[in-house]
Amino acid sequence: MNKTTGILAVNDDENMLTTFSIAIRREGYTVDTAKTGKETIEKSDTSFYNVALIDIRLPDMEGTELLAKMKEITPRM
Repeated sequence: MNKTTGILAVNDDENMLTTFSIAIRREGYTVDTAKTGKETIEKSDTSFYNVALIDIRLPDMEGTELLAKMKEITPRM
């Protein structure tokens, strides 16, 4: 993975998103965040991410359900 890889962090906990974002950016990667499954799907429709870090429990769906939907949208992720 190179340092320009886009990473999407998905978590409904604002503190966790901030912590993930800081740590990922310190390593030189680009990072985007989402708080819900719906927001994640919308962002995946308009941007490509090489990696997604997905919380197992989100307010609108389970992380495993989101992962299955993301695989349909962006199978190369």
